[in-house]
Amino acid sequence: MQKNYVANQLICNKHDLFYWQNNISEVNFLLYLKDGIIPVEVKAGDTVRSKSLNAYFEKYKPKYMIRISARNFGFDKEKQIKSVLLYAVFCIEKDF
Repeated sequence: MQKNYVANQLICNKHDLFYWQNNISEVNFLLYLKDGIIPVEVKAGDTVRSKSLNAYFEKYKPKYMIRISARNFGFDKEKQIKSVLLYAVFCIEKDF
């Protein structure tokens, strides 16, 4: 259900939605933002480990990644992950 909500909010902000997968990993959304192609992972609950984001990061080295979950806003400098609360997905605009 969270992924559908996120997809709806992103479409309302005029994002084209794409996803990425390889043999063992899948990233929920790829967005073309001002900083390039940015992977977005939606996580339900408190578990926010992202093997898929890590796999994408190792292969393509995006400027940063976005994780949408119930966790508070933040930025993990080590992992280059911006955390966005589920209810604030509407804030992800093309110049994010």
